[in-house]
Amino acid sequence: MISLDAHTKVYLAAGATDLRKQIDGLAALVVDVLHEDPFSSQVFCFCNRGRDKLKILFDHTNGFWLWYRRLERQRFGWPPAGTPGPVALSLRELHWLLDGLDPQRAQAHKQAHFDLI
Repeated sequence: MISLDAHTKVYLAAGATDLRKQIDGLAALVVDVLHEDPFSSQVFCFCNRGRDKLKILFDHTNGFWLWYRRLERQRFGWPPAGTPGPVALSLRELHWLLDGLDPQRAQAHKQAHFDLI
């Protein structure tokens, strides 16, 4: 069983990625483009030009996991090319992304403040 805890960071590679790349090619992009360590047990996400396919790379214990998701009719809300640095998300925001929400636009309810009299 794969368990991701609340401290796991999620990084998106902004813009389009050639998803013909497999584990080794994506791990090289993690180093060259995201400037992160692919062996850090963090989650790295890549999206194609059409924004309907997504690959997620994750190192767990003694090897990599590679998840692939393809949408039939919708598109992922994805940061455009030229976005400075890797885009960091929480696991909750990753779930939003996979559920079809744009994590960059999603807003939580405003916190209510009450004055005590």
